[in-house]
Amino acid sequence: MYVGRDMTELSMMDKSNWKNSELAFFHHSLQQMTPYLNTEGQSIHKEIIKEIENRGGLHRNEADYTHGTEVNYD
Repeated sequence: MYVGRDMTELSMMDKSNWKNSELAFFHHSLQQMTPYLNTEGQSIHKEIIKEIENRGGLHRNEADYTHGTEVNYD
């Protein structure tokens, strides 16, 4: 379950100020709803993708016994 700021709060912030977990969660959520998004939703999703790309993707630098190398939003 996602624990963090909701889209209402995040929509008032620049995407560069979002945490990686927020980008990962909302990218995954919007990706699941892509066929149903209106123009505004598609635009928001594209902005999220662009910010993820600007950061070089969503990767953890190293894994340990409690975490893998992917960003987890749970």
